[in-house]
Amino acid sequence: MKHRVFGITGWKNSGKTTLVERLVTELTRRGWKVSTVKHAHHAFDIDKEGTDSFRHREAGASEVAIVSGNRWALMHELRDESEPDLGAILERLAPCDLVMVEGYKRENHNKIEVRRMDAKQRTPLAPNDPTIVAIAADHDVTESNLPAFSLDETAAIADFIERTAGLKRNS
Repeated sequence: MKHRVFGITGWKNSGKTTLVERLVTELTRRGWKVSTVKHAHHAFDIDKEGTDSFRHREAGASEVAIVSGNRWALMHELRDESEPDLGAILERLAPCDLVMVEGYKRENHNKIEVRRMDAKQRTPLAPNDPTIVAIAADHDVTESNLPAFSLDETAAIADFIERTAGLKRNS
């Protein structure tokens, strides 16, 4: 199954994670099954030194699954492999109504650019990226013809994502 994908992109500290969190809350409240993919810097680790799963990976396991009655996680060590592209990650996800993608600036899916005055880098991405279909900002956006939202307009942004991604109610 091909997933419906919609992205949230922007420079570091622009508010991407906060917006994704609010949108997932709103979209799931509306009854949609939402999954997320977050692009992280290569040094991240979700496992801590000393845990059994960490010890398994350190011993050389390629994949380690951790399973409980509440959740399961699968960690894949790349070792000498290249970082997988977004498509390869999407193939591993279970079916859902929408995958919200945070980051992945250069991938070819529709995105909202997040802008904040406090971000270290504030160069607009939209003028050079045709996959950016709207902007969410903490200030007025006057230099673009794209739909623009306040970062606090979660419901309106969720409405836009539903329309743009083609999510339709079965009623």
